[in-house]
Amino acid sequence: MMEWTDRHCRRFHRLFAPHARLYTEMVTAAALRFGPSDRLLAHSGEEHPVAFQIGGSDPGDLARGARSVARAGFDEINLNVGCPSDRVQRGAIGACLMREPERVAECVRAMRDAVSIPVTVKCRLGVDDDDDYPFLARFVDIVHRAGCQVFIVHARKALLRGLTPAQNREVPPLDPTRVHRLKRDFPELTIVLNGGLDEAAPALAHLGVVDGVMFGRAAYRNPWLLAEMEHALFATPLPSSRRAVFERFLDYARAEVAAGTRVTDFARHLHGAFAGCPGAARFRRTLSELGQRRCNDVQALARAADGIDDWTPEGRCSNA
Repeated sequence: MMEWTDRHCRRFHRLFAPHARLYTEMVTAAALRFGPSDRLLAHSGEEHPVAFQIGGSDPGDLARGARSVARAGFDEINLNVGCPSDRVQRGAIGACLMREPERVAECVRAMRDAVSIPVTVKCRLGVDDDDDYPFLARFVDIVHRAGCQVFIVHARKALLRGLTPAQNREVPPLDPTRVHRLKRDFPELTIVLNGGLDEAAPALAHLGVVDGVMFGRAAYRNPWLLAEMEHALFATPLPSSRRAVFERFLDYARAEVAAGTRVTDFARHLHGAFAGCPGAARFRRTLSELGQRRCNDVQALARAADGIDDWTPEGRCSNA
């Protein structure tokens, strides 16, 4: 979710799900060291619980980054060894590291020695031809021995040659049963399923086997999904409407603009606010036009939602 789940996106999603654990976009240890670390580490108290997802392969750099993350007040550090992009592969980051479980274990151990907050790992089922269950189980066993207790597993392998990152989210077949088996074989670990989850009911069914589920682009495109999960798991009342959540976010937007943030910095995260509702396409088009005009008027953002029919007695948009 690089360049997607920034602090504005997380603040919006928190309004739908007060109990969900939110994750930052992946930030490399090098970016934390040499880049705009204050911006990359920025978050608000309302985002908690919130995990910082880091990328890297050098134990020293990752330990240094972990200390910065912990000082900033995050609740968890999540090492990403599942990203298949060419850019991260060139830096020996992401899914290619699954072929080096001992190196990943060393990275986890270095971060655990540096901080007291949990260090977790996000991975795939496998990489290219290294994708059978023994490969995954060996990876988890070695990294677990370094102290990792939580594994978030995207239930498809990564193909590092010939596919784009977008294709890697669609082409390799999903196999959640392999993640289920992982939980049975490592009952002492917290196993979280990721990948291909886009509706609440199927995701909830998996919770009879694994310990958690993670949503990515599905929640970004339709954040109401988070409200449905929140309601099912914590009995939190559903928001009265999508508009009610949107208007709560506008209070945040006004404060951010007053502090110098541009509307375009957060308007792009709102495209899914009325997903499936009559008028949603016009809403998205208006948001795009605001960005093109570099409009910095929060009231224009508010007017974009005028006329949207966003509520039925069942709590869903009428054509969702």
